[in-house]
Amino acid sequence: MLRNFLRLFICLILITFGNSTFAQNRAISGKVIDSTTNDPLPGVTIRVVGSKAGTTTDANGSFVLSVNEANLSLTFTSINYLTKTVQLSNQNTLLVKLAPNVQELKGVEVVSVGYGTLNRKEVSSAITHVSANELKAVAGNNPLMSLQGKVAGLTITNTATADPNSSPSIQLRGVSSRSAGLGPLYVINGVPGGNIDNINQNDIESIDVLKGGAASAIYGTRGSNGVIIVTTKKGTGDSKMIYTGYASMDRLTMAPRVLTPDEFRQYRVKANPTQGIDYGANTDWIKSVTRNPTYGQKHTLQVSGGTANDNYFASADYRNANGIDLRAWKKEYGARLNLNHISKNDVYTVSLNVAPRYMKTSNSDQGNFNNAITLNPTQPVYDSSGYHYLNTGFFANNPVENAKKIKSQAEIRELDMSGSVRVNLLKNLYSTATISTIKSSYKNMYFRPSTMTSIVHAGQTTKTNYASQEQVDNNQQNIEWTINYALNRKLHHVKLLGGYSYSYFNYQQFSGNNWDFPFDTFEWNNLGSGTWNGGGQGNGQGAVSSTQNESKLAAFFGRINYDFDNKYIITASLRHEGSSKFGADHKWGNFPALSVAWRISDENFMKDKISWLSDLKLRADYGITGNQDFGNYLSLLLYSGYGYFSFNGVTYQVYGPSQNVNPDLGWEKAINFNAGIDFDILNSRLAGSINYYVRTNKDLLGYYNVPLPPNPQSQTFMNVGTMKNSGVEVQLNAQVIRKSNFNYNVSFTTAFNNNKFVSFSNATHRGNPYMDVAGLPAPGSPGTIQRVQEGHRIGDFYMLKSAGVDDNGALLVYKKDGTIVTANKANADDKQFVGNGLPKFTGSLGNMFTYKNWDLNIFFRGNFGYKLFNMQAFYIGTPATQTDANTLKSAYDPGNKYAKLTSSSTLSLASDYFLESGSFVKIDNVTLGYTQKFSSKYLQALRVYAAITNLHTFTSFKGGDPDLYPVNGIAPGVQGNLDFYPATTQFLGGLQVTF
Repeated sequence: MLRNFLRLFICLILITFGNSTFAQNRAISGKVIDSTTNDPLPGVTIRVVGSKAGTTTDANGSFVLSVNEANLSLTFTSINYLTKTVQLSNQNTLLVKLAPNVQELKGVEVVSVGYGTLNRKEVSSAITHVSANELKAVAGNNPLMSLQGKVAGLTITNTATADPNSSPSIQLRGVSSRSAGLGPLYVINGVPGGNIDNINQNDIESIDVLKGGAASAIYGTRGSNGVIIVTTKKGTGDSKMIYTGYASMDRLTMAPRVLTPDEFRQYRVKANPTQGIDYGANTDWIKSVTRNPTYGQKHTLQVSGGTANDNYFASADYRNANGIDLRAWKKEYGARLNLNHISKNDVYTVSLNVAPRYMKTSNSDQGNFNNAITLNPTQPVYDSSGYHYLNTGFFANNPVENAKKIKSQAEIRELDMSGSVRVNLLKNLYSTATISTIKSSYKNMYFRPSTMTSIVHAGQTTKTNYASQEQVDNNQQNIEWTINYALNRKLHHVKLLGGYSYSYFNYQQFSGNNWDFPFDTFEWNNLGSGTWNGGGQGNGQGAVSSTQNESKLAAFFGRINYDFDNKYIITASLRHEGSSKFGADHKWGNFPALSVAWRISDENFMKDKISWLSDLKLRADYGITGNQDFGNYLSLLLYSGYGYFSFNGVTYQVYGPSQNVNPDLGWEKAINFNAGIDFDILNSRLAGSINYYVRTNKDLLGYYNVPLPPNPQSQTFMNVGTMKNSGVEVQLNAQVIRKSNFNYNVSFTTAFNNNKFVSFSNATHRGNPYMDVAGLPAPGSPGTIQRVQEGHRIGDFYMLKSAGVDDNGALLVYKKDGTIVTANKANADDKQFVGNGLPKFTGSLGNMFTYKNWDLNIFFRGNFGYKLFNMQAFYIGTPATQTDANTLKSAYDPGNKYAKLTSSSTLSLASDYFLESGSFVKIDNVTLGYTQKFSSKYLQALRVYAAITNLHTFTSFKGGDPDLYPVNGIAPGVQGNLDFYPATTQFLGGLQVTF
């Protein structure tokens, strides 16, 4: 591979030098710098007016040009800078200062493309760049929640936003796998596989989302689901200190409206036949299990300074937040340090990044909210003996007791470190070596005391109190080496990249548990004092478990970026990568990519002839990426315990083969095509990009049936199956009003995605043509309600088709032959496809107003064209709901269709009667801020702001906030279980002070 790159490199040199014929009468030398920063400007095009002669500046902004006349004019042109013409007289040395084009501020964006950066106008693949000031002001657990709705095609969902320990689900351009990971690869400060949770949002400089296959292919087997590159702030020569802090408050919104105690007595207790018992109390169970409102705070201190050659950036942050439920809270402490040193003669550059983080959490019990909405409201929380014992309803326990007496906590330690050395070997030739480590440690602790009412009232004498501890450690170590060469000759610009990457992953887990401790005060701190697992009453077979596994990833890669006259751009890359996860016959693979772009606006037939067109670029790219996000050792023949066998009074553990060998196991392959257009018109009044993509995922991973024998197990994990996604993405930015004191800017994104599961089979193995998913939980046996089937879209609901409700309040459905029967007389063969839970398109609209020192941002976001299965209506939304359980108020509203279902004969039978449109538009974020700058030597700037998140949702869906239903993964549109975490409206007040 390197030999091929060298051959291409030599050919380019010969071509360019072969065309270099200048008269040598007079040599003009000089340097081009930025007029505002005095930084040298590389790649500036210099032309002799009226002639084809010209050159470009080198990496130091220097140039040498030979001319054969005395009185000439030179034009200096660079993207994002105003063109400047200099009249030559007798001078032979020039210092030219170019002024930034303030009308094209977005053009100065530097975009991370993987192992390097490019100017936005040089990019030939589908990449979306988001700067720090475009991120939403939210008090979220994950920094990417601030990116929600900002990138077309990137779906970020969190079904428990008010839980401070929740993590979002992130998916790019639709679901891409049935068994492997669906999330993108995170590259943080150039280190692949970074920990996104170990980033303070205030430390982010920019985020680049690599959507096209050509951009992602440089990361090989980890690029199929896209790549998100996060760049944090670094040291500069500008000395400053910044404090940023906020306080937040969350309040319940769109909570389920259940019967009050009096309504329960009226509609349930007095029903004929009775549907409930009056226990005499008046309890608002939702209020009882909720902190409403709940509060949080976060503080960040950042310090940066130094000189141009030696600089630093350091930050420290603290966050303390409570969940909307009684048990959840989180305290975290983080820091980040960046050090940079450039040698005196610019021979080498040394950089160091260190980011530790410590978190202590108390985990929520999301089932408590479902317990609360289903409990009889005439049951009390407390009685004369303490917590009231509950043995009725869906869950038969006291949710307040669970929240306050059961402890589920964790201690999390994270450490990201990287160090790099860059050596400038020659002019325009440099090499960089980076060593990094990414560590995370999780200590999970759980305790349930012996005083729980369920234990006391059962009269248990063994297996009373219970405690466990688990230790999980992840360690990733990386070595990356790259070499870069840049060549600018006349109108030819070439950048070459070659490199090697090695990553080692290690996972370790240890857990222990026990029962029957002498004192509840021990909690999880004295597992050995329990008697069940270690003493004569029990055994130790289930008391302790541990495991360790590892994997290795190695790759050679190269890339060439070439452009002619900044108009014709070609990028080609190849990654040759191998993983220890793969089978013996399939260890290595190649991941090629090619992208091209044409900047039409710089053509002579367009330039300066269409006044309203500032920039127009056509793009197309093709790339092959992989997905190796699955477990270790799945290609190997493994042995594991087959239980215990007693012989002559001695117990032996029996071992046998537990997994089939698969030497052909490999990565899932994604074949990506993307075509796009970037434009900037009306003097930058309107700019944006449109992308059309097709991604075909082949060799999908999953378990398939195999014959017994010769295989020891009936299923093998293998590469079989094909899935396809296609769609259109639109990203627009408009300057609607642009005045000296008032500006109004609009940002708009939308994405249309079409998905199809093509096949469960390949040339050598034939699988079942469908897979049933989305099983509903008890009570009852509702079964699965979605089917993934060949030729169909992911998210297709597959269940009984409703024909209304009969006079007895029973659900009517269509049988396979079209006849109508009550649902309890239908069977699984009568199921049919009745809707889809995957949004057909998503969109967002941002409105930014600035007036003098004030700024106001109003951000809308929505999903459209899909169905949701109303879980609340299905389980507690009808009069036939389980006896002695509470229901929604709507169950007894004559105008509500669910109130018609009064017969218990069809209670637990799922049909499209419970499907509703999930489409919504929400006022997602409103932020108002005021900034005041100062000339004092003690204070540079002060900003105060207030923000509201999830202000209001416009929707016809009756099952709560539709945004809490997952739309990522293999079963979109279904909550999947009865657990839910209610939505909240968040109020936030913040302060930023720059010293």
